[in-house]
Amino acid sequence: MFGDTIQIRGLMMVLSSPSGAGKTTISRRLLESDKELTLSVSVTTRPRRAQETDGVDYRFIDATEFNLMVNREQLLEHAKVFGNYYGTPRLPVENTLTAGRDVLFDIDWQGTQQLAEKARDDLVSVFIMPPSWRELERRLYSRAQDDPSEINRRMAKASDEMSHWAEYDYVIINRDLDQSVAAVKEILHSERMKRRRQTGLAEFVKGLKEGR
Repeated sequence: MFGDTIQIRGLMMVLSSPSGAGKTTISRRLLESDKELTLSVSVTTRPRRAQETDGVDYRFIDATEFNLMVNREQLLEHAKVFGNYYGTPRLPVENTLTAGRDVLFDIDWQGTQQLAEKARDDLVSVFIMPPSWRELERRLYSRAQDDPSEINRRMAKASDEMSHWAEYDYVIINRDLDQSVAAVKEILHSERMKRRRQTGLAEFVKGLKEGR
């Protein structure tokens, strides 16, 4: 059918938040329920945690390889966070968008700014806020991934991270996980239908007017 010529260009959806506000949990729920969504696997120089899998959670590389990727412009964005470097490989993302699939990013405000500079039309950004400062601290302690000194450092950084909320397209206060996941799904659905992402739409409308 003539309407089959309309294709959807994929989008880049960024979820950002202070550590413990819920972006990683929301990301996992989205990926489980939406097969058109794929996770951007970042490269990082930080050590792998016991529960993490190389190539799934991150690609774990050394600083020399990371710097080579930066110099060769193989990263869409990169940043230093808590003493370690993180970055998004360019080629897998570009191939996925061209194929009409969406890419989910779990990155901070620095990376989001860089993506906006390079590919604003492809970007949808969502900032996840904690419901309160006390709840953010409770979540960090309850997940038992870091020692108290690391948690204190993350809490100190959270204020700066939250100050960038106005740079994002959408802001969600994560009071209830199910409601937050549903809100992100609604955003994703609406953004997929935007006119600029439906390539071939002008030709389709022309055909309708010509009786095809």
